[in-house]
Amino acid sequence: MSRENEGPDEGGAEAPEQLALIRESVRQAKVPRAKPRTWRGAAVAKSLPVARVLVDKGVLHLDRYFDYAVPEELDAEAQPGVRVRVRFGAGTRNVRSGRREGGGLIDGFIVERCAESDYQGPLAAIAQVVSPEPVLDAGLLELARAVADRYAGSLADVLQLAVPPRHGRAEARTSPEPPAPPAAPDAGSWRRYGHGAEFVGALASGGVPRAVWTALPGPEWAEEIARAVQATLASGRGALVVVPTGRPAARVDAALAELLGEGQHALLTADAGQERRYREWLAVRRGAVRAVVGTRAAMFAPVRDLGLVAIWDDGDSSHSDDRAPFPHVREVLELRATREKCGFLLGSWSCTVEAAQLVETGWAAPLVADREQVRGAAPLIRTVGDGDLARDEAARAARLPTLAWNAVREGLKHGPVLVQVPRRGYVPRLACERCREPARCRHCAGPLEARESNGALHCGWCGREESSWHCGSCGGFRLRAQVVGARRTAEELGRAFPAVPVRTSGREQVLDTVAGTPALVVSTPGAEPVADGGYAAALLLDGWAMLGRPDLRAGEEALRRWIGASALVRPQGAGGTVVVVAEPTLRPVQALVRWDPVGHAVRELSERAELSFPPVSRMASVAGTPEALSTFLAGAELPPDAVVLGPVPMPDTVPGPSRRPGAVPAGEHWERVLIRVPPGSGAALAAALKAAQAARMARGAAEPVRIRVDPLDIG
Repeated sequence: MSRENEGPDEGGAEAPEQLALIRESVRQAKVPRAKPRTWRGAAVAKSLPVARVLVDKGVLHLDRYFDYAVPEELDAEAQPGVRVRVRFGAGTRNVRSGRREGGGLIDGFIVERCAESDYQGPLAAIAQVVSPEPVLDAGLLELARAVADRYAGSLADVLQLAVPPRHGRAEARTSPEPPAPPAAPDAGSWRRYGHGAEFVGALASGGVPRAVWTALPGPEWAEEIARAVQATLASGRGALVVVPTGRPAARVDAALAELLGEGQHALLTADAGQERRYREWLAVRRGAVRAVVGTRAAMFAPVRDLGLVAIWDDGDSSHSDDRAPFPHVREVLELRATREKCGFLLGSWSCTVEAAQLVETGWAAPLVADREQVRGAAPLIRTVGDGDLARDEAARAARLPTLAWNAVREGLKHGPVLVQVPRRGYVPRLACERCREPARCRHCAGPLEARESNGALHCGWCGREESSWHCGSCGGFRLRAQVVGARRTAEELGRAFPAVPVRTSGREQVLDTVAGTPALVVSTPGAEPVADGGYAAALLLDGWAMLGRPDLRAGEEALRRWIGASALVRPQGAGGTVVVVAEPTLRPVQALVRWDPVGHAVRELSERAELSFPPVSRMASVAGTPEALSTFLAGAELPPDAVVLGPVPMPDTVPGPSRRPGAVPAGEHWERVLIRVPPGSGAALAAALKAAQAARMARGAAEPVRIRVDPLDIG
């Protein structure tokens, strides 16, 4: 920009500074960026001249290490665990002076340094050491490999989940010295549980207890987790806590800060931003912080001298990653507890079937309160029973019977009232109209569905037609499916109580807390805010929409959602009341009335064992276009005891930006099969699926096939 072309000075003294900034920006833009060298003719390192590199390709047929020469100039920085850039895909024809050249630049990690390579041909040189900071140690590498093998995935994909993206400014900052271990805590509210004080004491003395903890309702759970962490730190070891979302992470974070003070733990959540999250992660890896609380990705946090891994609310779907190979936090922490010989704590207000299995197999011990403690902490649970039906004949069919109206009116006199309504997307399964037992296939016990075209019944698992269904419980022949009207219910409540403020919490806006003043708080499951002093009452509406979902774990999930909302209500002694609008005789409803999630999970586990359902058996889903799926199954060498269910068509995806992860690509028609194996054959199934997928990719198959081991949703 020449002086003759400049306009008049309209900006006063600021104009020359702005012009100078523009000139400097233009000058810097013209400077060519430094490119990684080819190292042609450069000498290699005198000691351990070969680096074994894991390249970030993420495809199964390249799920192995590749050897590269280490230039002498990079010898000091090219250490195991650092990030590097290498050239990949050059082939063997582009060789100069005994060194392979060409190919595209790709990221990777140095796994180890070797004296010589098993590969007999010429090696390419490492192009660049991105950073001398080692971020991949042997322990994390072994854990990532175990996770990849369990879920039929690639090591590179797992490391993308385990190692956060680099941030130069965060990496340049030094981490503080690790703080001194705190004093062992008092057991506090852990004494409410049988062997609770002993559990905390074992952690403080260096023990490795394993427990499945059914927490009492109320807000004390976060402090109890913090006390377990403090006890572990007191023994000179580290602790890791993983929670489903940022809201419970903030509560545990606050509890830890109150008990331990600032600087004693790290918070790893996506909400923190890339720089802060990487800075906190580096502090953990460097040993400056020994305690971690975070969401899903924190399950891989490189905590030194790990003494405790803990997971809260393992039934929440947020604990299952929506990126390949789809690992679940519970399973990863179980692996870490076994491999690193540390304590394990699985806590929740409810109880999943998988948690019950850990107790039944003896892998973990139960940590529960006695019935007197439960009755003192839980609210009163009311249902639409026979007495209510006598006074309100329409109560069974109504979405809001008289009992619910009365509970709202009474609750609003003393504080806020929570109204839980199912979110959109809860699609009920078919059930017997008389006894409401779910309609299942006679061949594989999968859920029956009605085709949209002609209403014909077919199995959602194996695809078989069912022309003569009848209920195995009561002999009925008629089916029903409940229609959900959640939004309309919320609007009706607002009109019925015009003088009371109505607040909503859901997908668009999730509230964290609400005041303890009278108000109606309408929330979808999982988005319930915490009320100051607890809710005076709660309504659990449209129970059939929760119980009737076409999913094996619909009853377990409904009970978990109900207990999660009810745990926010004041105890029965303080007037807390919960009304659930669902058939009172159903097992999940009865478990809620008794506040017995463990008994419900144990009975579910027993029935699934009889039917060879997960988690007693291992299962994998394989999905793709009919042609791709058929080719894949034909080439897969499945274990001899594997049972293939299907294929069945998958729901088509409506075009638009709101497509869910894992949904069928818009405009394509996919099918799915379920492959089931008995206990002990899960590793063989994963290996077979991984080998078949690697063979497809090596042949350059164009159509994708999606594999998911231990899927959450199997219908």
